[in-house]
Amino acid sequence: MTVNTTVTVRVPAKVNLQLAVGPGREDGFHDLVNVFHAVSLFDEVTAQDASARRSRPLTELTADGGTGTHLARVPLDSSNLAARAAVLLAETTGKSTPVDLKLIKQIPVAGGMAGGSADAAAALVACDRLWDSGMSQEDLAGLAARLGSDVAFGLVGGTAVGTGRGEILTPMDSPGRFQWVFALSPHGLSTPAVFGEYDRLFPDAPEPRESPALRRALAEADTAALGRALDNDLQPAALSLLPELERTLDTGRAAGAVGALVSGSGPTCAFLVGGGDEDPGTVEARRREVVASLEGSGLCESVVTAEGDVPGAVLV
Repeated sequence: MTVNTTVTVRVPAKVNLQLAVGPGREDGFHDLVNVFHAVSLFDEVTAQDASARRSRPLTELTADGGTGTHLARVPLDSSNLAARAAVLLAETTGKSTPVDLKLIKQIPVAGGMAGGSADAAAALVACDRLWDSGMSQEDLAGLAARLGSDVAFGLVGGTAVGTGRGEILTPMDSPGRFQWVFALSPHGLSTPAVFGEYDRLFPDAPEPRESPALRRALAEADTAALGRALDNDLQPAALSLLPELERTLDTGRAAGAVGALVSGSGPTCAFLVGGGDEDPGTVEARRREVVASLEGSGLCESVVTAEGDVPGAVLV
């Protein structure tokens, strides 16, 4: 039997096509209707057997990648969600072999695209294979839900609606291939801070409801309808904390984006530029115009493009 000493897993970012947020619960969370859409911005997590390491913490982390100042925000201690994922898997399975985790980052950090959650999902898959734990997909999903609301989606990818606090996933019919532009902010936004601002702005928030218009637009690969249906209840809170995001959204819309919103808790701004039922040449021209306008605005640290949906965590 081949013994794995190094395992690498690739995992995608997400954009929230709809994020409906209910009132605060007694446990500190919120009930959500969260439509996740996996896009082709990927992190890679490599788990390497560290049995020979003299020090004996279960995990040691390093991080690299092309995310600019975002990389400095990656914690490299036990608070990192990928490290916590490895520890939880070890506690569940009785494994104790030390592991080095290397994160290659392309997903924005503290950007509302679930980069930390994606890394945790990848770490679960990588360490499960490295340690030959034999966990089922259902077992890994259960651990993912314990780690955080967005972690389980990193395992499956595609397009799915998350309910509860976002961890209960149901796949959605989305046959189209959609093109996106993402404006990365030089600033970060704390998810708890954004939810706190949401509670301040909307103390009487209604119960969240799924958008039939969004579901229909996805099923019919109707780009224009999808652009109209994009919605994020956390966007007003993100704009309240970081008002310059409104200018970023306006810049992308003025350049021709079909739809625009803050992704998740922000501050990354997502622009739907086409796909689905549209002519590819038209989509490419629109994409170039939106990218050029955002890059020339002085509002963004960087601008990246991606398409979706794509699968979740996969072995490389």
